[in-house]
Amino acid sequence: MGVWFGLLIIAVGSFCQSSSYVPINKVREWSWESFWLVQGVFAWLVFPLLGALLAVPAGSSLGDVLAADPVAALKAAGYGVLWGVGGLTFGLSMRYLGVALGQSISLGTCAAFGTLLPALFGGTDLFRGPGLILLGGVALTLAGISVIGYAGSLRARNMSDEEKRAAVKDFALTKGLAVALLAGVMSACFNLGLEAGRPLQLDGMEPLFAALPATLMVTVGGFATNAVYCLYQNAKNRTFGDYARPSLWANNLLFCALAGGLWYSQFFGLAVGRSFFEPGSVAAAFAWCILMALNVTFSNVWGVLLAEWRGVGRKTIAVLAAGLAILIFSLIFPNLF
Repeated sequence: MGVWFGLLIIAVGSFCQSSSYVPINKVREWSWESFWLVQGVFAWLVFPLLGALLAVPAGSSLGDVLAADPVAALKAAGYGVLWGVGGLTFGLSMRYLGVALGQSISLGTCAAFGTLLPALFGGTDLFRGPGLILLGGVALTLAGISVIGYAGSLRARNMSDEEKRAAVKDFALTKGLAVALLAGVMSACFNLGLEAGRPLQLDGMEPLFAALPATLMVTVGGFATNAVYCLYQNAKNRTFGDYARPSLWANNLLFCALAGGLWYSQFFGLAVGRSFFEPGSVAAAFAWCILMALNVTFSNVWGVLLAEWRGVGRKTIAVLAAGLAILIFSLIFPNLF
């Protein structure tokens, strides 16, 4: 029962994350880099800090927790810097491919690398026992995402240039695919950062929130990468004026905060949900892949709602449905053994 409850918590967080890009449509008259930086303050600093504070034992401070193993904290932040490249290009992948296809390819690559690399670093044999089950689950997830990616290629093939631009303003398939693959590989560093930050889970912490200080360190590193890039783009595109328009701040700050809070929900849900899994179990090792599979599933639901699949044929819809069905099965596969 605990495993299924943990899955439900991860699913709720995933749904929130997959909804986090909807508020973008409500941000008015700001460039992409301005929006991305401001929502990042909430997604990678404010909400992770609040989450980390939940883990602090009574009589201690967050500084005490991080000082318990400074090397682990720095390693987590270092992986966060690398993950920041993935987070940055992840946003660009959706700019060029749309919510459904951009998230599908990026998260698929992220699911594989983010799940298998920690297992390999931990000495797991992927061709025997639990390791083989883990490998099978990842293969199923990748199969589902590949089918969804094929549906995306069918959509691109059957749509006119005008329809592509109407659904995704800056649609560019080749550029989008390259950016999405890079985003996936680098985004996998988030889970590596969480593993590196395990020594920050101290005695006396509430188990539900014990992974959140490491999450904070990863997101701080990611924020640094994104802030440098966004400020560079502000300078290059002369968009610093976005921040000097007080009439827009009330609206845009609200929706940036909403987007940031929804985005952070996935990792809050991952930390809380994973605490219900038996430590060292296949389910615990597969939790990252579960989150990515759910993100792909919900992102494609939003893609349908946002009319990104408008005008496609029945075959394309059938392929998309088949891919989603495979993903859903991949969620329960490790728990069948």
